[in-house]
Amino acid sequence: MSYAKSMISSNFIEYASYVIKDRAIPDINDGLKPVQRRILHSMYEIDDGKFNKVANVIGNTMKYHPHGDASIFSSLVVLANKDYYIEKQGNFGNILTGDEPSAPRYIECRLTPLAKEVLFNKEITEYIDSYDGRNKEPVTLPAKIPNVLLLGAEGIAVGMSTKILPHNFNEVLNAQISLLKGKKVKLYPDFQQGGIIDVSEYQDGNGKVRVRAVLETPNDKTIVIKEIPYGTTTESIIASIESEAKKGKIKINSITDYTAENIEIEIKVARGESASDTIKALYAYTDCEISIPVNLIVIVNNKPKQMSVTEVLEYNTKKLVNDLKRELEIEEDKLEQRLHDLTLEQIFIENRIYKKIEELTEYDKIIETVTNEMNKFKKLFIRNLTKEDIEKLLEIKIKRISRYDIENHKKNIDDIVRQLELVRTRLKDVKKWAIEYLENLIKKYGNQFSRKTKIEKLEEISIKDVANYEIKVYWDKKGGFLGTDVKGDTYFTASPLDKFIVFLKNGNYKVISSEGKNFIDIDTVYVDIYDPKRVYSVIYTDLETNTPYVKKFQVKKFLTNKLYNVSPTEKAIINYFTISPKEKVKIVYVKKPKQKINEENFDFSKVEIKSPNARGNRISIKEIERVVKD
Repeated sequence: MSYAKSMISSNFIEYASYVIKDRAIPDINDGLKPVQRRILHSMYEIDDGKFNKVANVIGNTMKYHPHGDASIFSSLVVLANKDYYIEKQGNFGNILTGDEPSAPRYIECRLTPLAKEVLFNKEITEYIDSYDGRNKEPVTLPAKIPNVLLLGAEGIAVGMSTKILPHNFNEVLNAQISLLKGKKVKLYPDFQQGGIIDVSEYQDGNGKVRVRAVLETPNDKTIVIKEIPYGTTTESIIASIESEAKKGKIKINSITDYTAENIEIEIKVARGESASDTIKALYAYTDCEISIPVNLIVIVNNKPKQMSVTEVLEYNTKKLVNDLKRELEIEEDKLEQRLHDLTLEQIFIENRIYKKIEELTEYDKIIETVTNEMNKFKKLFIRNLTKEDIEKLLEIKIKRISRYDIENHKKNIDDIVRQLELVRTRLKDVKKWAIEYLENLIKKYGNQFSRKTKIEKLEEISIKDVANYEIKVYWDKKGGFLGTDVKGDTYFTASPLDKFIVFLKNGNYKVISSEGKNFIDIDTVYVDIYDPKRVYSVIYTDLETNTPYVKKFQVKKFLTNKLYNVSPTEKAIINYFTISPKEKVKIVYVKKPKQKINEENFDFSKVEIKSPNARGNRISIKEIERVVKD
């Protein structure tokens, strides 16, 4: 048994770790989940500047991703529709309407210039073996901008979930520039769908936001939806409006979807209703306003960590400086090597050192001669001469020597010297270069990513204020059902916000919603609209002790649909029930031998109000036959 427990525990931990790290939670370094990273790496691997069939991209990505083509395709479509790194050709679906994409064999894609500029550099990328060991894949891409904030992310893992909202490209990069200059920053989400966002409860990447659709009123009888909240579609918006209209919560004549390139849903208001009141109802009841809880969890050093937007920005900005420094150092080494090679080549050819070895036959003698002759110009070297340098010189073909252009060669050396000076200048102040780098990105790509979501403080709309109409709630006494979808002779006129309280003969009671069709039982003693101020008076018999009690109480706290009981033992039968706190009754007891008192009068006004959980006051030790109103 202990072995089984140990095995289950070990396997569960491995599974949980795998789901968290390799499926659901993005890595802070490149802001990507593994499938997204593998898609972009695969696209870079096959990139030739032309569009590739999505089916081909999926096939190539399967070398790295062991979970099948369906997951790759859906992730590619989502990533492409972010409009940052994948250029689309064909039908990739529509995030506004919810339309599905065409099959992978019909659509094409390629990397955007932005992707090539900020995501890839083989020289600073760490690679590991793919799942089958046949290929190498990046641990993370060397992303130079905070993708986790630009793309957003959503994932559910074992014991945790992440919900990261997307932010605006220009604002994120400008925030990084501000951090590099030592200034404080504050960032708010931005959505492709537009809409209006209230960030009063947004806690730097955590908390929640409220998002509303943008509604316009050409006249008092027409409402036009022009922008929708993040995470919704025109289809879901229309479905939520139609659902509430059927319930009578919103009164409209028609709803028509004219959405094409831009969103346009036209709503005709019912006769006798105004557009302004209907707009309030739309925000109160439908997906025209939604609340989005956010929870920023990312993988940091192979572990999930909850962070703030500011902390993510600081981390990625520091990473940008380090990555740029590494690239500059690599570039400096390359330029120095190139300058060294060109300098040696110039000395070798201009001073005709190749002539000194024409008659030599022994390789060692040739190496020695060239080394001695070259060292005569040692003061011109960039670094010390090596045997590999000599071998490179000996590989120069006669054709190159005969066509050697001194002026062009000097120009090439001057160009490299200028590049080297620029690289070294940037290395002296990498932060300054990072600022220039980010400013260049904004200049090149910023006009593609203007803010679409307006930030406003939204007025709270109370459902109680909006719900100014009445509904009929029917009670089927024979079937034991209550609700708006019930057929029965008895009905209550109520607000759609009203709940109903039901007391049963067995002492159970519960508070239920009025919507739909609710089973309440046929053996009821009381049904009515719930009122927290109402006082309930009851005489009941505790079936465990067969003792009658009286209690008076109010139901102020409850869980909808949860069963409660008038008796603490939850075993009772109600003998008498009233909502009149001063009612007088006659209690008739079961007649037994030698029992002198068989009935007595009782006044509820003498009973104090107690907690619903209280047992109440014992009336007698006699068994009650019936209770009748006096």
